[in-house]
Amino acid sequence: MSASAISLRGIWKFFGEYPAVRDASLDIPAGGIVALLGRNGAGKTTILRMIAGLLRPSRGEVLIDGSPAGQQRHAASIGMVGHGQWLYDDLTARENLHFFARLYDLSSSSEKIDQWLEEVGLWTFRDARVHQFSRGMRQRLTIARALLHAPPILLLDEPWTSLDDRAMDLLSVLLLRARSENRTVVVSSHQLRETLQIAGHLAVIDRGRLIFDGPNRDEFREAPHNFYQRIT
Repeated sequence: MSASAISLRGIWKFFGEYPAVRDASLDIPAGGIVALLGRNGAGKTTILRMIAGLLRPSRGEVLIDGSPAGQQRHAASIGMVGHGQWLYDDLTARENLHFFARLYDLSSSSEKIDQWLEEVGLWTFRDARVHQFSRGMRQRLTIARALLHAPPILLLDEPWTSLDDRAMDLLSVLLLRARSENRTVVVSSHQLRETLQIAGHLAVIDRGRLIFDGPNRDEFREAPHNFYQRIT
C-alpha cells in the first residue's frame, strides 16, 4: 500500500445536538482493504457516507486524493454498496446497468454489463425487472453496479447482507481481486468472519470515536467471536 487515498481530519458529524462521529482522524492508504468496524450505532455508516460525499462533516474535513470529498470529479472514482441500493425497480437488471454505464460514459458497455451479470450470477435474470428480485438478487445487482466502472475506491456498507454462502464467497473474491488491482476498499460489516478474512487494516469505531487503528492480525481472524473484547 502507498500514499493515502482517503484522509479523515478531525471529523465530527452532528445530527441535531447528537455527535454521531467525534473527532475521528484516519488515513486510508491506496491499494488495500480497510475494515471499518463497530457495534450498531457506532457511526460507521455516517463515516462511509461522508467519504462518499453524501454527507458533509460538521467539523473537520474528508479528503479524497488530497482534495475535499464530494467534488464532482470524485463521482466516477467511487463505487458504493450501501443500505440504499440505488436500483430502478421498473427496469430490468440489464437496463439498470446500461443506465449506470451511460452515467459513467463507459465504452464497450454491453460487453462489460454481460460480464458482470454473469459474474454475479444474474445472467439468467438479465431481462427480469428488478421489482421481481429477492433481496439477495438485488444485492448481487448492486455489487455489479458498484464495480461496473472499475472505480479506484470502493465503499461497502454491509455488503454481505442477504447473500447466500456462494455469493458471499464470490464477493470476498471480488474484493480481493480489487485489492490486487491496487484499488482502495473500505468495508463495514457485522459479518466479522468474512470481513476479518480479507481486511489488511482495521479501524474500530465506538460511539463515534476511533478507538483502534492498526493492522489486522491472525489472532483476530482465528477468533472473530471475541474480537471486540480483544481490542477494547
